[in-house]
Amino acid sequence: MPTQLERERHRARRSALLALYCADVTGADALTCLAQQEDLEPAVEAFSRKLVGGVEERRDDLDAEISDVAEHWTIERMPPIDRAILRIALFELVGLPDVPEGASINEAVELAKCYSTSDSSRFVNGLLGRLATRTGTERTRAT
Repeated sequence: MPTQLERERHRARRSALLALYCADVTGADALTCLAQQEDLEPAVEAFSRKLVGGVEERRDDLDAEISDVAEHWTIERMPPIDRAILRIALFELVGLPDVPEGASINEAVELAKCYSTSDSSRFVNGLLGRLATRTGTERTRAT
């Protein structure tokens, strides 16, 4: 049974995904899209803001990392929902050391199953596996 924190973070990831997707397809500001979501609990909103803000701040670096491991895919060619899922999970991997790697990847795969195409969950899982290996190796070298 998931803990309260796990349930809140699950809802926050979903909320962040919707905000980032909204921004990607409409050109609106992602934090503005997030603010338009109603009835977010304070803890959910806080973690959503952390995710959206972190993704927006590091978007170019995140996209470069994703592009490096995405064989035969450019970031622009990926469906917008998949881009948003990958950006959130990669931000968690590199920017939120308190979030377990497995939780980030599993949540991303579940979001892909729920909101994207039937092939997206495997695509997301494969890319995030490569990114996790890469970021883990880089973290080890840095220490």
